Amino acid sequence: MKHSQQNLILDQSQIRQKITRMAYEVYEQNFEEQTLALAGIHRNGYTLAGMLAAELEKISPLKVTLLQVSLDKTAPLQSPVAITPENANLENTVVIIVDDVLNTGKTLAYTLNALLPQNPKKVEIATLVNRHHTLFPVSSTYTGYSLATTLRERVDVVLQENEVAAYLH
Repeated sequence: MKHSQQNLILDQSQIRQKITRMAYEVYEQNFEEQTLALAGIHRNGYTLAGMLAAELEKISPLKVTLLQVSLDKTAPLQSPVAITPENANLENTVVIIVDDVLNTGKTLAYTLNALLPQNPKKVEIATLVNRHHTLFPVSSTYTGYSLATTLRERVDVVLQENEVAAYLH
């Protein structure tokens, strides 16, 4: 998909800067922990979680476990939320759910629902762009960029080797 520059809200260096700041905030809030689990929502949330994990490992002694969360965002009840690796032990672990855009909070609410039976110590949410249209009792603990948008607008985050950017449509 080709994007026009005028719709650009975050370029690659700004996204990297936001991720670095979020990593410092995560470490600040969890400096007493030895381990941390980042549960990235497939696809962009997982990519973002990987970037955040790399940054955390640079700036802190935290051992970071990366999890991938897969669910049907349009019909979350049709199939179960899958967390891989399946054998990850999250009991008494701080888990941070990572997604690229927080819109209604529905995806995060269903992800939270799948994580709770594993008895985590604490669950936080990290999102690159928060649109502030939440319909579910979910709020971002760590936000890269806060953006007031209309319901008709859409935020696209691109996290690929040849392009890292966020656009508003």
